[in-house]
Amino acid sequence: MVGFSPFRRLVARLRCRRVTWVPEHYHRIMRLKQWQKCTDWPLMILSIVFLVAFSWQVLVGTHLKLCEGLMNAIWIVFIVDYVMSLALAEHKWQWFMHNLISLLSIVLPMFRPLRLLRLVKVLHVLGRTSGMAVRGKLTVYTIGSVSMLIYVSALAVYAVERGAEGSSITDFPTALWWAFVTATTVGYGDHTPVTVYGKLVAVGLMFTGIALIGMITAMLASWIVDQVNAEAEEREEEAQSETDRLRRDIRELTDAVAALREEIRGLRSPDASSSVPKPPSTPPIPSGL
Repeated sequence: MVGFSPFRRLVARLRCRRVTWVPEHYHRIMRLKQWQKCTDWPLMILSIVFLVAFSWQVLVGTHLKLCEGLMNAIWIVFIVDYVMSLALAEHKWQWFMHNLISLLSIVLPMFRPLRLLRLVKVLHVLGRTSGMAVRGKLTVYTIGSVSMLIYVSALAVYAVERGAEGSSITDFPTALWWAFVTATTVGYGDHTPVTVYGKLVAVGLMFTGIALIGMITAMLASWIVDQVNAEAEEREEEAQSETDRLRRDIRELTDAVAALREEIRGLRSPDASSSVPKPPSTPPIPSGL
C-alpha cells in the first residue's frame, strides 16, 4: 500500500485542481457581470457628460480647456473600463469582437462620443421591464440608436470638416442634413466630406443606413404579419362563437324533439288510450220525425 501513495497524492491533486477550477471559472464570469453592473450607469452618465462637453466645444467654442480636460478625464475612465472588462472576460477574443465600438471610442478621438450608444442598453432594459411587445422594444431600440448615431455623426463630421479646405459642410444644420440623408441611404451628393475622419464617419453611417433599412423592413413585415394574424384570429373567434351558438340551438332543438317524442309515445300507449274519456253516445232520431 505504501507504493501507491505517490499515485494517490497525484489523484488527490488532480481532484483538488478540478474542484477549484470550476469555482474560479464561475467567479471570473460573476466578476465581469458585477463589474458591468456596477459601471453601466456611471459610464452612461459620463457618456452624456462627454457628449455635452464635446457639443459645447464644437458648437459654442468657449471654455475649450475645461471641455478638453473633462473629455480627457472621461476618456481615461473609458480606457480603464475597457481594459478591466477585457481582463475579466472569459473568452477574450469573442468579447473583443463584440465590443469594437468601445475600442474605436478609446482609439479614435472622433469616435469617443459613440460611448453614448451605451444608452441604448438602458432603452432595452426599460423596454424589457415595462412589458413591451417585441416589436415595441425593437422600435425603441432602433429609433434611439439611430437618433443618437445621426447626432453624434453630424457633430463629429462638423468638427473635422468646418475648417477643411474645399469642404461644403461648414455649419451644423448642414452636417445634420448630411448625416440624415447618409443614414437613410438617400445620399443626394450635394454635401460630401473631404477629410479622412469625415469619410470614415460616412462609411460607418452608410453601413448603419443599410442595417436601418433592413430593420425597418423587418419591422414592417412583422407588423403586417401581426395584423393578418390578428384578423385571422378574430375571424376564427367569431366562427367559433357562431359554432358554439349553433351547437346550443341544436342541443335545445334536440331536447325539444325528444320531449315531443316522449309526449307522443305517451299518447299512443294503451293505458293512455283507456284513460281518455269517451264522448257520450247520441240517442237515435225517431223515424216519424
